[in-house]
Amino acid sequence: MLRKTQLPLDHTVSLLKAAGEHTRLRLLALLAQGDLTVSDLIDILGQSQPRISRHLKLLSEAGLVERYQEGAWAYFRAREEGAQAQFVQSLLAHLSENDPQLVRDLGQLENVRARRAAQADRYFAANAAEWDEIRSLHVDEERVEAEILKLLGDKPFDALLDLGTGTGRMLQLLSGFYQRGIGIDASREMLAIARANLDQSGLSRVQVRQGDIVNLAVAEEGYDLVTVHQVLHYLENPAIAIRSAARALKPGGRLLIVDFAPHDLEFLREKHAHIRLGFAVEQMNTWLEAAGLEVMQSLRLSPNTAHKDKSLVVTLWLAADPRKPVPQDDGQK
Repeated sequence: MLRKTQLPLDHTVSLLKAAGEHTRLRLLALLAQGDLTVSDLIDILGQSQPRISRHLKLLSEAGLVERYQEGAWAYFRAREEGAQAQFVQSLLAHLSENDPQLVRDLGQLENVRARRAAQADRYFAANAAEWDEIRSLHVDEERVEAEILKLLGDKPFDALLDLGTGTGRMLQLLSGFYQRGIGIDASREMLAIARANLDQSGLSRVQVRQGDIVNLAVAEEGYDLVTVHQVLHYLENPAIAIRSAARALKPGGRLLIVDFAPHDLEFLREKHAHIRLGFAVEQMNTWLEAAGLEVMQSLRLSPNTAHKDKSLVVTLWLAADPRKPVPQDDGQK
């Protein structure tokens, strides 16, 4: 929950001026639902690109919306942290859900999301055979996910960072525990799938961004949990990514890594771009400790012996920042 913050009079007036315009208020209502591009907003509002861009510029300058670059595209969303976020949430809470203009806008938003889902389905269909081939080699995903939930426990927390988010599955799986989540991935195609999946799940407090997980453009010490699910085997130097992930942890925060144990399936390197053929527990522990983390637990999940065609062992590592967590101020006296 956001902590209550009191604003100076001049700052409050500036925010009111930025939000106090018909189109800009409609934009805030839409951007509170998730990431949208200028093109998306043009389709929804039926206004020109220069007009939409000008309103977004004013909202961005006031700190009411955030902008994320993704290749040639820019995505916008309502700010989710700080005094401006509280202002936006308070303002939108006073709008009628039955307002005809807002109802129409949200209907158009669903059309945009439907197009996203169709694009994601086409990409997934084109690549599903390759993904299915890899999944067929290791323990069932349902069992892996059950062990992840068991390992992490049921205590809620504030912020999740999912590195190499792919389809956004970790953001969905853990959605009942965090207040806000961010997924990072280098692939625009995968981000399109993640956005479609998150839209379908109704997760508006989650965002995905294009980025490099070894050179993270996120706040240091900003996350209670960082997840790296089936990503490190694609990297030349996994230790750098682990150090980057560790820097993103709050004091007392945890890092969950899921990847393969060492194996000899060379075709994964040749056909599926796996650079590393799995990781030994001792090697991963060394990297985690070098990043300043304490290894709490590692767990090997071997395929059921009844499935002779499955040969990959999945390993889970859970490590923690050893610093004492900072007590949370709930804003009450």
